[in-house]
Amino acid sequence: MRNAFAQELTALAKEESRLVFLSGDIGNKLFDAFKAECPNRFYNCGVAEQNMMGVAAGLAKSGLRPIVYTITPFVTTRCYEQIRVDVCYHNLPVIIAGVGSGLSYATLGPTHHSLEDIAFLRALPEMTVLCPGDAMEVRACLRAALKHSGPVYLRLGKKGEPVIHKEVPKVTIGRALEIQRGKDICLLSTGNILPLAVDAANSLADSRLSVQVFSFHTVKPLDTGVLEEVLAKYPLVVTLEEHGLLGGFGSAVAEWRADHPESKARLLRFGTRDEFMHSNGDQDFARAYFGLTRENICKKIMEVYK
Repeated sequence: MRNAFAQELTALAKEESRLVFLSGDIGNKLFDAFKAECPNRFYNCGVAEQNMMGVAAGLAKSGLRPIVYTITPFVTTRCYEQIRVDVCYHNLPVIIAGVGSGLSYATLGPTHHSLEDIAFLRALPEMTVLCPGDAMEVRACLRAALKHSGPVYLRLGKKGEPVIHKEVPKVTIGRALEIQRGKDICLLSTGNILPLAVDAANSLADSRLSVQVFSFHTVKPLDTGVLEEVLAKYPLVVTLEEHGLLGGFGSAVAEWRADHPESKARLLRFGTRDEFMHSNGDQDFARAYFGLTRENICKKIMEVYK
């Protein structure tokens, strides 16, 4: 995902002269092509993320289109006040790109986990939350974010994620993407866990369950049209995210469903538990710790569906 982000960023910089890029002392080699193309539009702000967010707000107030980039907890949790007051309060077109979201940096421990970011950022007025599902969606979401007139949080994975789309899809903020069709169950996925959602759907097909899959690359605003359709059509709707169950994508869907009691579908949510992970391991290890595996997802879906 981060390679696709860097490549698309460079391409966009050629089209948009107002684009400026702020890095929290990370990814310097990754953005060599951008720096070669736009040497005066790359700012390494150092390990001073709160200041970096304030600088981005000032640049946006001056008519530029800043993109702020570093590891997710450091560009969100560390400078939440600046995001809230400097960026969102003034409804400024700042793109906040967090890399290594969810459990992507699991080996570096809980300081690098980001399992609360969707929850506290979608709570901010004016904020748009984008969680692309693969590298192709990253490219499309970045382009859509640059056209947006307000703050955008772009939640990225790390590298090496499977690619689901054969080509860059047409993305509209607030409109989910249909990945595959099915008639028995509907699975709604957000972010870099999309390949696992597709894998689980294919496994359920072996049990003669036909699963429809959507990629909700936008968590805020939600695609309420799709929610209305699937919660009326399917007996079971499942949400999947590499984020905490409290306040995340599944919570957003549950909130919408609570306001629409005519929706009769059973809602099943997969995410991380309300606890810190004190053991250490890679992303697959961390997903297994929280039950985000194909086997566990399929088992629970089968239990509830039956």
